[in-house]
Amino acid sequence: MEIKIEHQPSQERLEELGVKKWGIWQKEVSKFPWTYDSQETCYFLAGDVIVTPDGGQPVQMGKGDLVVFPAGMSCTWEITSDVKKHYSFD
Repeated sequence: MEIKIEHQPSQERLEELGVKKWGIWQKEVSKFPWTYDSQETCYFLAGDVIVTPDGGQPVQMGKGDLVVFPAGMSCTWEITSDVKKHYSFD
């Protein structure tokens, strides 16, 4: 299971995906486990996060990143600076 990250996608790409119409999620500095029931695509407006898939390597992401989390992945989120992101579940 792989987390896919697109750093600094173009405005055209974000518009193509309809990112501005997605919901917004915000969370303060914290650490918690999470399991994805379905695939999530998100675009970080602010913050920094380290996501460590169970049994995998830590992956860093944050402001300006477009990220896809696979369905069925269990992981630990470590938010190192407050996060604000658009998100969409497929």
